[in-house]
Amino acid sequence: MGSTRTIITISEEDKKWLESYGKARGISLAEAIRKGIRKLREDESRDTYCAMIDKTKGLWKKGDGLKYQRRLREEWDRSA
Repeated sequence: MGSTRTIITISEEDKKWLESYGKARGISLAEAIRKGIRKLREDESRDTYCAMIDKTKGLWKKGDGLKYQRRLREEWDRSA
């Protein structure tokens, strides 16, 4: 995967914090920013997944979904 160089503007306070964070962990300011971006992307993916689950839970109204699933799989096993 290639990299793209990007210039960003952050406050002096944020820059100092990132430098301190990086120094304490033995990483560069750039790596601290990359880690932050990866964490944000992971959190967003998790939030999207959880929102989808919340939005769709309760849609199945025909009884116990697990029993239905097992019955279907038994039919598949018998026909295989």
